[in-house]
Amino acid sequence: MLITFLYWAAVIIVALLLLAFAFLVYSYRKHMSNLPKPDGRMLEHKPVPGEWSDSAVTFTWVGHSTILIRMFGTKILTDPVLGEQLGIRIAGVIPVGPKRFTPPALQPEEIGEVDLILLSHAHMDHIDLPTLRKLATRNIDVITAKNTSGLLRRMPFKSVAELEPGQTVQTADGLTITAIPVRHWGNRFPWNTDYGYNGYIIEKNGVRILYPGDTAYISMSFIREQFGPIDLAFMPIGAYKPDSYQRAHCTPEQAWQMFKESGAKWLVPIHHNTFVLSQEPVDEPLERLLTAAGAERDKIVVEKQGETYTLPTTEQS
Repeated sequence: MLITFLYWAAVIIVALLLLAFAFLVYSYRKHMSNLPKPDGRMLEHKPVPGEWSDSAVTFTWVGHSTILIRMFGTKILTDPVLGEQLGIRIAGVIPVGPKRFTPPALQPEEIGEVDLILLSHAHMDHIDLPTLRKLATRNIDVITAKNTSGLLRRMPFKSVAELEPGQTVQTADGLTITAIPVRHWGNRFPWNTDYGYNGYIIEKNGVRILYPGDTAYISMSFIREQFGPIDLAFMPIGAYKPDSYQRAHCTPEQAWQMFKESGAKWLVPIHHNTFVLSQEPVDEPLERLLTAAGAERDKIVVEKQGETYTLPTTEQS
C-alpha cells in the first residue's frame, strides 16, 4: 500500500514539474515573439588598450554595460559580459536567454588583466559567470553589491568586497569607489530578494566618473551636490518598452535629463545595441537620445561599440 502511494506521489510530482517546465517554455517563447529580431552586426571600431596612456583617462564601450577604463594607469572593467548568449542552461545543456547581435569590442585575452572589476547588480546581463571565470586572477579586486559576493566564491580573485549605497572604499592604487543609490532591483532569481544593486562614483586624481549601472529615472542632482564636478557619465538608454519596464529602466530622454542633473561634462550611452531585452526597435534608443540632446549632442562622445575616447582634461601634450 505504501509503495503504491509513493509511486503515484512520484508520478504526480514529475507531472507537475513537466507542466511547470512547459509553462515556462511557452511563456519564454511568447515573450520572445514580441521582441525585435535584428540581423547580426559587425564592429566598426577596434580598440587597442595596449596603446592607452597611463597619464590620462581613456576608455572604450565594449558592449551593453561593459566598459574598459584606463584611469591614470588603473584598469577598470564594469559589468563584464562577453559571451554570445545570456541566461541559463536547462539540465546543463539547453541554453535559454537572449543572444548577442553585436559582438563585444574586446575578447578576454584582448582586455588582459585588469586591476578592478565593478559589478552593479546580479542580473545576468551584468554578472555573467562564464565571463568572470575567464577573467579571474589573483591580482584582480572586485567590488559588487550587497549579498552578491557569493556568486564569485569559487573564483580566484584577489578580493571581493560588497558595498551598499553611501559606502566608500579606497584601493591600493589610489581609486576611490563610492556606491550610490539607483532605481532598479537586484534579484538574479525570484528567491534572491536580499540581493543589492548599486551605481558607482569612480574617482582618481581629481577626475570623477559616474557609472549608474542600470536604473529607472531618479533625480541625479545629489551627484553634483555630494561629489562636485563630474567629468564623465555612462547612462543606460535601452530596455524601456513596454512602459511597465520603466519601473526599472529609464528612457533615452530620462537618461539625458539625469546626465544634465548630474552636471557631468560628457555622456556615453550604454545598455543598448547588444542584446534584445525589450520591445523597442534596436536603433531607437540612440536616435531618441540624440534628439533629446539637440544642439548639445556633441556632449555624447561614444555612440558605437569599440570607439575609444580620452577625456580632454587628462590628455598630455
